Amino acid sequence: MSRSSPPPAITFEAVSKAFGATKAVTDVSFSVATGAAHALLGENGAGKSTTMKLLSGLIEPDAGQIRIDGDLRRLASPKDAHRAGIRTAFQELTLVRDLSVLDNMLLPTAPTGWLGTLKRRSVAQRVAAHFERLRMAVDLHAEAGRLDLAMRQKIEIARALFRDPRILLLDEPTSALAGGDVDWLGRIIADATSRGVTVLFISHRMPEVRAFCESMTILRNGRHIASGAVCDFSDDEVVELIIGRSLDQTFPPRRRTSAAVPPAPVLETRGLCAGPKLRDVDLQLRPGEILGVAALQGMGQLDLFSACFGAVPATGGEIWVDDRPVHLSTPADALHPSLRIGFLPEDRKTQGLFLKLDGTTNASLPVIGRFRRGGLIDGEAERAATEAVFSVVDVSPVASFTEAGAFSGGNQQKIAIAKWLVAESRVLLLFDPTRGIDVGTKHQLYDLMRAFADAGGAVLFHSTEIPELVHLSDRVVVLYEGRIAARLETDEIDERAIMGAALGGAAMPGPVAGVAA
Repeated sequence: MSRSSPPPAITFEAVSKAFGATKAVTDVSFSVATGAAHALLGENGAGKSTTMKLLSGLIEPDAGQIRIDGDLRRLASPKDAHRAGIRTAFQELTLVRDLSVLDNMLLPTAPTGWLGTLKRRSVAQRVAAHFERLRMAVDLHAEAGRLDLAMRQKIEIARALFRDPRILLLDEPTSALAGGDVDWLGRIIADATSRGVTVLFISHRMPEVRAFCESMTILRNGRHIASGAVCDFSDDEVVELIIGRSLDQTFPPRRRTSAAVPPAPVLETRGLCAGPKLRDVDLQLRPGEILGVAALQGMGQLDLFSACFGAVPATGGEIWVDDRPVHLSTPADALHPSLRIGFLPEDRKTQGLFLKLDGTTNASLPVIGRFRRGGLIDGEAERAATEAVFSVVDVSPVASFTEAGAFSGGNQQKIAIAKWLVAESRVLLLFDPTRGIDVGTKHQLYDLMRAFADAGGAVLFHSTEIPELVHLSDRVVVLYEGRIAARLETDEIDERAIMGAALGGAAMPGPVAGVAA
């Protein structure tokens, strides 16, 4: 007698959810096999995060049904989801920054012993053993907010796994990871599925989807578009299904300069030292160019960008602007009208935006003094300036009066960039600007960067996606252990050369397959 196959771990049956007039998901139906790693793909705003929140018990559907292991379930709260064996690691990090790693691992409910008492020492031993199994070296007593973004994301994932879920939801976990951390996550997913855990994985990076997942579902504008085996779709087909059109050219063409003598640098570092890693860095950023900074995680790139914005002090060397030395002790110095340096940080939600404030307020804050009239803010002039820039970056006009937190990640990133265009920045420091952004919005940001440079602006650009550095940068410097390991001109820039230097070796010309961190 043949055994019947088990029911799917997750089944959506004509599920719909609206927020006021906005239809987040409409009549969505798909299923995920038990023990599978299944990718959920779509543009920002396509309904992916809403799907995750429905499964996490954070919101309930307006219509349709959700089945877990074939049984109809009402997931009216996170506790309902937990009872169903569902755990989530969100991209919107939920760690409490002022608490220790151990305290965060025990949230929202700590395991208890006899009569409900918490045996902290034994629990700490369990958490430490859990981290050891996951090959994570982290101090349990460290304050979560003092850890870097990648480690906070790994702890978020570790916390979800600590409760032994039957269904693990991963909401863009690799947007904060790079290099070996992405490989680490691949091993985590493979181990989980080998034990029968079902993994639902949101990502905008197709190489990771192909490496980690065997099946996928694509959403567009809140509707189900396609589901099937990952191997049945080419990358071009996936892009067209996600955005509803083809991208004829993913990256804009570089501007070919005919100047025999390059223009003088607008920003220059001479022997710059900053933070715990950056040492003796010399670089020149010229008007009209995009200078790429390639590095694996923790090689000093964040110290470089932060020092050039006055967010961390330089401990040695000099920063020059327009052929004169400057002292950047605070970001206010970088924003001075004579410098006009703007910085897009890696974590837009905690460092780049005030999510509870509207788009106008966010975009005008760095130069709010410009709109002061007799001690009051000229709201009309402020809105006119921000709305003009929102049109340039293709953000909906409703952003002017809507909280930034109400928008998708892609539109939040556009608002964060708009802030520096309102400030009329001459230099943009863009630190991994496409992190967690869908392919359509990435294309818009690429065009925006190129247009800014072509208009005479200067862009210092770091990305964890090597193809972006290859195709967008006019020149690339590669950092290794806080120092410049290679300098690549336009015709020398390729993935192999970048990765060879990033790994501590010499830059190696020639093609390389795949996408590096």
